[in-house]
Amino acid sequence: MKKNRILVLIWVTLLFAVVSMAANKKFTLVIDPGHGGHDAGALGAFSKEKNINLNVALAFGRYVENNCPDVKVIYTRKTDVFIPLHTRADIANRNKADLFISVHTNAVPRGKTIRGLETYTLGMHRAGTNLEVAKRENSVILIEKDYKQHYEGFDPNSSESYIMFEFMQDKNMAQSVELARFVQKHACSSANRQNKGVKQAGFLVLRETSMPSCLIELGFITTPDEERFLNSKDGIDRLGYGIYKAFLDYKQKYDGRITVPYQAEQKEDVNIPSVVPPSEKKEETAKVTAPAKIQKEPAVTLQTVEVVKEEVKEKEEQVQDSTLIFKVQIMASASRQKVSKSKLNGQPAPECYEEGGFYKYTVGSSEDYDEIARIRESLVGHFPEAFIIAFRGSQKVDIRAAIREFRAKKKTKE
Repeated sequence: MKKNRILVLIWVTLLFAVVSMAANKKFTLVIDPGHGGHDAGALGAFSKEKNINLNVALAFGRYVENNCPDVKVIYTRKTDVFIPLHTRADIANRNKADLFISVHTNAVPRGKTIRGLETYTLGMHRAGTNLEVAKRENSVILIEKDYKQHYEGFDPNSSESYIMFEFMQDKNMAQSVELARFVQKHACSSANRQNKGVKQAGFLVLRETSMPSCLIELGFITTPDEERFLNSKDGIDRLGYGIYKAFLDYKQKYDGRITVPYQAEQKEDVNIPSVVPPSEKKEETAKVTAPAKIQKEPAVTLQTVEVVKEEVKEKEEQVQDSTLIFKVQIMASASRQKVSKSKLNGQPAPECYEEGGFYKYTVGSSEDYDEIARIRESLVGHFPEAFIIAFRGSQKVDIRAAIREFRAKKKTKE
């Protein structure tokens, strides 16, 4: 009987450990900028596909990194280097990614003018144009060393090689299609692009990955006005932001783990140094006032009064600078954004500050962390990426250290 109890206790302990590890594991997103290095991809009148792909992929990734602290972002490349298709998939598989998004730019033969954004998932092409897109993107393997061994004799230019996609039962297909729909909805809206819809085709880079995935064709580099937009600062930002919004919708729908980004105080085992402001400063300030000084020394001059005022002001500013203030960051953008009042649930208009080349918008401002946590809860419906940040004066501080400090002070008062 005693032995059975011990076994049950062991199993319960293991179960809690597994659940805890699953809850703390970050969502892993792999972003794949297509082509690179000696593989330029499609060519426009003045630009190359590889550079457009990288610019938009990095813009998308920066939005995620700046707004989603519970997401780990991995890039298959962050510079102009060549990465084989199978290696790109290996990066995602090796890191046990939850999502794989490949960014590309479309093209058609000279003389044709086509516009619009389309997103592909793995599957059998239902139209000849889909096959041509897949052939063009897959042809990169021909410049890889030992590509026949890596891809089991697959010939990207042979229609027969694509027959196998007809019989593939991808367990991630439903989620991949939903992701692609989100991309079409948000990227086309954000960048004001023509919506060419969600499609299927036999992309090798998607076949090799073991998680939900999609391949985005941002637009047509061979269409002059689209090429200009794809290379513009505004175009890159709008496309990156649109893909980011699609990612948020997908994560909110399919990420089943428990994520509480504003309750870092649960990680009490982490030894993080915190700066606790000296409480005596408040007491000292409370005792010092200009009138009291003047009453004790009636022979003071106007200059002496001004000195005392400056000292008091300086002490007040020191106390204010040492005060910990919590806020809710609802979004970050490379350009200024308007936030609809209807989305703020009665909260005042957001404040904006600049950091790392981004405009960051915050709602609420309080020394009470619990109050800000409640504000965040009221906003996540419209801003699922919202998370809590902390400031001491004008300086941003580590949120985990700030929460620990708040909890310690609260416990002392109780």
